[in-house]
Amino acid sequence: MKTIDTCEETRYSPLIPAIAAICHAKVGESLKIIINDTDIFGDLKAYLSEQNIGFREIYDGDQMSLEFTIS
Repeated sequence: MKTIDTCEETRYSPLIPAIAAICHAKVGESLKIIINDTDIFGDLKAYLSEQNIGFREIYDGDQMSLEFTIS
């Protein structure tokens, strides 16, 4: 499972590395995206739902994670 941690402070939205990882993933590849921004977390869940990609939500203090497999 490839892990993408978007919690580090950057000049741009944490959604960008998350979507980039999804776009570059191969079919069958599993991803775990770690996020600490509730708005971005909601946006990413909405995107995955619209793409018919099932996911698992994990809550750990201030961090939230989504685990899924690219189909």
